[in-house]
Amino acid sequence: MPPWCWPVPSVSGGPCAADPSPQIFWSFMPSRFKAVLFDHDGTLVESEAVHHAIWNQVLQPYGVQIPLELFMADFSGVPAITNGHDIKKRYALAPDAAELADTKNAMTAEYLATHAFPLMPGVRESLTRLNAAGLRKGVVTGARMFAIAATLRSRALAPEFEIVISADEVVHSKPAPECYLLALEKMGLQAHEAVAFEDTEHGVASAIAAGLACVAIPTAMSAVQDFSAATVVVPDMASAVDWVLKQG
Repeated sequence: MPPWCWPVPSVSGGPCAADPSPQIFWSFMPSRFKAVLFDHDGTLVESEAVHHAIWNQVLQPYGVQIPLELFMADFSGVPAITNGHDIKKRYALAPDAAELADTKNAMTAEYLATHAFPLMPGVRESLTRLNAAGLRKGVVTGARMFAIAATLRSRALAPEFEIVISADEVVHSKPAPECYLLALEKMGLQAHEAVAFEDTEHGVASAIAAGLACVAIPTAMSAVQDFSAATVVVPDMASAVDWVLKQG
């Protein structure tokens, strides 16, 4: 049985289906964690393909297009300004990093004015399970606040999260630990009392550097990255919640 499987009977025929363990219901087992801190892009919402497409729109006037594999390996999971610095250096572009990032953020805001990022599979069910277990929840992301606000509004998720820490609240965003340290401070928690859910190598690095446990949930797009620093790697959010609730 994979190490992330909680010993409950499977109804889906998944990797835990053959487990003969007795029936133990997760909702009655307290976790050692007090809070779960969610990344936004790629963890709560399926947005990385849109970010990739928008960046290529930004770069089209300069004759540059970033292959998807390169974008996911080097540019996902960090703020637009960080991407701007990396892109300017890699492609020797004339505009400065701030101009590139501002254009990208403006295009993202324009997109979100008429569209909403879809939730990742299992998000609502996972929030329900965490609520039943009495765990607190927050969002800690390298995205700008306008993007997270759009998700919380369009998906009616604002009541689910106690705090939201975006790139707007910190000087050094992911992969630096500052955003997670600020979340701990605002929630009055010690690092060992919280666990992060992340889908990128940069996000994992941020959470681990802040002293949190980190459950990596690679997506089909981020699977090319190195998740060896994560506390545990699982295939989906349901399995991430299984692991958290198993930690008594």
